[in-house]
Amino acid sequence: RNPSPVWDKLVFNKIKARLGGRVRVMSSGASPLSPDVMEFLRICFGGDILEGYGMTETSCVITLMDVGDISIGHVGSPNPACEVKLVDVPEMNYTSEDQPYPRGEICARGPIIFQGYYKDEVQTREVIDEDSWLHTGDIGLWLPGGRLKIIDR
Repeated sequence: RNPSPVWDKLVFNKIKARLGGRVRVMSSGASPLSPDVMEFLRICFGGDILEGYGMTETSCVITLMDVGDISIGHVGSPNPACEVKLVDVPEMNYTSEDQPYPRGEICARGPIIFQGYYKDEVQTREVIDEDSWLHTGDIGLWLPGGRLKIIDR
């Protein structure tokens, strides 16, 4: 949030008004927002900017920041509609036993995860294992509070 009412009066209220004046929450699910961009958007719009993580195969986000979370650099905690875990990637030196922050490939399963690629069983089996976990290929680490940070691909 903008800590300076003077800047709101001089600049940011005009920007908000030109954009309809009703923006309260914005979300991003593409590439991670840089800390500078995230802070700029929060100041400009005076609202919450939430980052989430998902992919086409998950039909929606598998993690999302909580409204009111002002920390930067993570994609939030798991969606209650799925399970999320990190799996060891020894060839990249990532392990879910790393301390203080477990790291590994992000995997998800649950009713929001797709059932497979259309008429392509081979590719489906490459990303969904025998226990129905979708292997995203992205690397994450668990932060305190159960929040996920994307660190590699």
